[in-house]
Amino acid sequence: MDKFIIQGGNVLKGEVRISGAKNAALPLLAATILAETPITITNVPNLKDVNTLVKLIEGLGITISYDHNDVVKADTSTLNNQFAPYELVKTMRASILVLGPLLARYGEAKVSLPGGCAIGSRPVDQHLKALEALGAQIEVEAGYVNAKVDGRLKGGEVVFDMVTVGGTENILMAAVLAEGVTTIRNAAREPEITDLAHMLVKMGAQISGIDTDTLVVTGVEKLHGCEYAVVADRIETGSYLAAAAITGGCVKTTHTDPILLEAVLEKFEEMGAEVTRGENWIELDMQGKRPKAVSFRTLPHPEFPTDMQAQVMAVNTIASGFSTISETIFENRFMHVPELSRLGANIAVEGNDATVTGVDKLSAAPVMATDLRASFSLVLAALAAEGETLVDRIYHIDRGYEKIEEKLQGLGAQIKRVSE
Repeated sequence: MDKFIIQGGNVLKGEVRISGAKNAALPLLAATILAETPITITNVPNLKDVNTLVKLIEGLGITISYDHNDVVKADTSTLNNQFAPYELVKTMRASILVLGPLLARYGEAKVSLPGGCAIGSRPVDQHLKALEALGAQIEVEAGYVNAKVDGRLKGGEVVFDMVTVGGTENILMAAVLAEGVTTIRNAAREPEITDLAHMLVKMGAQISGIDTDTLVVTGVEKLHGCEYAVVADRIETGSYLAAAAITGGCVKTTHTDPILLEAVLEKFEEMGAEVTRGENWIELDMQGKRPKAVSFRTLPHPEFPTDMQAQVMAVNTIASGFSTISETIFENRFMHVPELSRLGANIAVEGNDATVTGVDKLSAAPVMATDLRASFSLVLAALAAEGETLVDRIYHIDRGYEKIEEKLQGLGAQIKRVSE
């Protein structure tokens, strides 16, 4: 099992190129199922989750060309089954995203209930209720979702009980081929959903209300292929900016979009960082200063994203003052706290709230990653800690960060991957 060995104390400086967003690439890959002619997706990050979904789609019979060099080409003319097995779906919750496209185009699907990070309940009941609202007949049996429809799905009214990114993506992909008009209310507004909607439109879909919480979809009979580039990864962007903040350095992220990360950038500025924005780049300069503690609450986009909570908490551990952090999206997303505490952080958790009192310094210790974003928070803390830190179970981080050690080394970090 791979581990990171990190020697802390280096000030990070330089430029880092941001990859395409994992959370955008996955629904875009699922959407290839809808295209009747070949489709090409570029700026695809080479990540474990992406490779898993590519395997799953190949297992449906789709012809996929993927050279792990940011381009995926898919041809659905060879698709010959609608079955997504547990062996693949168990490792990644986003696998459920093939359900809507399969049902919409082929009238049936059998998809295993998903797995993924252990950060709390992310039930698929919202997905299933939404599909039933469009006329799908669904049974959950022996860990599988069995879905079918007589003829085409029928447009209808979908109102989500809670904001759900995956649920919005699944029903959006199903609705584009449904007969009639579908209105999706309380839709999630994440940039990755906007990215999916834009690709679907390029494929011939009719969608209005993009970027709002009400999407109106007029179904079409078929969609065609296109070429589309995955949006920049805003969470990777924020993570490398956090590395500059926690080490007192200066990092410029390129091939990214500052508009997608405004709530986080405002917090970095509140910490005392100088943040400069360009059309496709962001630079954070801490000017060697110790950051000031900032409080925040995670909320659906465009507010502070839950996927940046652990990283900014890590910066708060060495900030001056104390902060309060409220996690409102997932009920089990403070699992990094005990590991940060092993490095000397002073954090108290009560329910979904954490209070962080900044300390003058962190000290190296062996730590263990528990989920994807928590993994990066431990790397951040290790970069700032005195001594050599061993970060175990980094397979979590490989699910969402492309070439992480290479990128950090390019900024001056002392980090190496070791295998046992």
